[in-house]
Amino acid sequence: MCPDLTAPAHDRIAIVGAGHVGATAAYALMLRALFREIVLIDTNRPLAEAEAADIADANALARPTRVWAGDYADAASAAIAVITAGGLTHGAQTRLSVATESAAIVSDCVDRLMAAGFHGVIVVSSNPVDLMTLVAARRSGLAPTQVIGTGTLLDTSRLKQTLSEVLKVSPSSVETFVLGEHGDSEVVAFSTARIGGQTLAPFRAGSNALDQTAIARQVRVAGYEIVKGKGYTSWGVATAIVRICEAMIRDERAVLPVSTLLTGQYGLSDVCLSLPCVLGADGVERILAPDLDPDETAALVASARILRTAFATLPTDTVRPTRPSCSQAPD
Repeated sequence: MCPDLTAPAHDRIAIVGAGHVGATAAYALMLRALFREIVLIDTNRPLAEAEAADIADANALARPTRVWAGDYADAASAAIAVITAGGLTHGAQTRLSVATESAAIVSDCVDRLMAAGFHGVIVVSSNPVDLMTLVAARRSGLAPTQVIGTGTLLDTSRLKQTLSEVLKVSPSSVETFVLGEHGDSEVVAFSTARIGGQTLAPFRAGSNALDQTAIARQVRVAGYEIVKGKGYTSWGVATAIVRICEAMIRDERAVLPVSTLLTGQYGLSDVCLSLPCVLGADGVERILAPDLDPDETAALVASARILRTAFATLPTDTVRPTRPSCSQAPD
């Protein structure tokens, strides 16, 4: 039976996975005071307890939030469940290379969430995030609007930062998107870039042309460079998680590039990847399809093809739907 999505949301968020990303996201959520309660869930209970206690120590110096280590029963009444658990990449290892390991972990997490009675929105940050978003959507039986991957929100943030340095404007003044896979086939959509309503060419009039190839590569390999230096990423993706949760809990209807199930955009369906989405209280309210140039459109289709091929290699027991879907994805 499908949940009543008109019921008021509870003021609790559950984070499944108390590793670097999960703990950092919990800390950032506490600082933003978006939820009164944050529950950390991990198969390593002592780790979850230690991270929760460490974060809770900051309450008196920040904003009072109840932070504790719990279990899936505690997640049942949460408005949002964030899944950060998954396979870890090392060095130059691609995100797709840990797909099989992550699929087993994510499917188990989703099964436990749903068995506990969860009916909120699932936010997935486990790599490879696009494939894991589709795994979570199939396993949960929730409406596709209620299963969201962090997708290319972080990549888009990196692109804005890079362009802001080159163009000498604030990152908040740069409107642009990275689309498709959060990974090696991502599409840096320079045609969507706007500064004060101007495209890059008129804004850069009289200046040297942008080296778009170099910028796209810099954005694409940024995560690998961070992992090479410190062994993992945490702050950037945790901030992306917080931004997505904030947009939903405040019913902002903000447009963010997140991974979601496509239903015909650019002729694509049955694949999760990032396009600009309107996010509200119940998740994805609308999927937008920007006017891309022909090369970008072709690259986006190619990115979807890579994701479909990778998804087909996952073990069937981890991707098999376990519950009927409540509804179809939005336009």
